Amino acid sequence: MSENQSERPLQPGDRAPNVILDAITRQGKISIDDFRGQKPVLVGLFRGLHCPFCRRQIASMASLAGDLQQKGVESLTIVNTPIDRARLYFRYHPLPNLVAASDPDRISHRAFGLPNLEFTQSETVWPYKVSLDTLTSMRVDIPDLPQPMAPMAAVEFLDNADGYEFTDDDKRMIATGEGQLVGEFLLDRDGVVRWCFTEVADDGRHMFGVPAPEEVMSAASHIAA
Repeated sequence: MSENQSERPLQPGDRAPNVILDAITRQGKISIDDFRGQKPVLVGLFRGLHCPFCRRQIASMASLAGDLQQKGVESLTIVNTPIDRARLYFRYHPLPNLVAASDPDRISHRAFGLPNLEFTQSETVWPYKVSLDTLTSMRVDIPDLPQPMAPMAAVEFLDNADGYEFTDDDKRMIATGEGQLVGEFLLDRDGVVRWCFTEVADDGRHMFGVPAPEEVMSAASHIAA
């Protein structure tokens, strides 16, 4: 399994590393190199399914998969959830056109340069450390919330709304990757990044959000041209 650690999120012009993971929505393995030399691919790297924001980010990305395919662009969703747990979740919450892979060790996240935030009492060094005061001062403003809310309050509200039941697998992923930052990377057919959207950018301004669909489709149109 290839893993080239990056000290920063990959940017347009960077060549994406290969990672080989267990496929969730089909049998066998899936890798970045499956697409290289074949088709452009939008790669989404998310926290586990235990994260209510990521469940929504995954659904948002999946909703564009059909339109992306019409432009010749494939999609690959990578989640920090063990394979059996992930397959069970998507069996009961299927998403059309979803191609997904399991990465419980967050190999792909590190390879694409997405940091795992450390929570501290008082020190914030974005995007590697964040203080609890900074975290609680953040506000999440997404359509499924009745009002902007602090992150942990938003997590509780959304988990209750979803009726999400945590398993031991979920708890293990939270223990090691609760602070994992996420992102989406559009690779051309040679595996070079041409567009990206990450929680790292702009001092975390995009935390818990999703890229505008028209931005994704515009990038896809340019890459497929």
